[in-house]
Amino acid sequence: MTLTVRVISPDKTVWDAVAEEVILPSTTGQLGILSGHAPLLTALDTGVMRVRSGKNQDWVAIALFDGFAEVEHDEVTILVNSAERGDKINLEVARTAFNEAQTRLNQVPAGDRQAQIQSTQAFKRARARFQAAGGMV
Repeated sequence: MTLTVRVISPDKTVWDAVAEEVILPSTTGQLGILSGHAPLLTALDTGVMRVRSGKNQDWVAIALFDGFAEVEHDEVTILVNSAERGDKINLEVARTAFNEAQTRLNQVPAGDRQAQIQSTQAFKRARARFQAAGGMV
């Protein structure tokens, strides 16, 4: 049995295909979805979603930037602020952005709460893009 998986951002549909398995970056940790999963609505964190379209197929990585996922009747609908397929991301550009975001995060003054939040979000986005592109973090 398979799942119908759709990843939808405000400007485009990033993925719309059948899959055997999906791993989502929920706000409480990684969440695996297989055919026959119980109905579910969950918040998603910035991170990497992995989808396997067939039993002998490779995993496809998709960077997700906050949103929600609904699972019902073997359909997984993912609504996110933004998403990007890993195979469309330049690994070296993503590596540079990740390193720069990590440096900025480490240099935020301890008392600057707003800068800390902004730097953390930028770091999470850069890390998700780097991981989806195939970089190891």
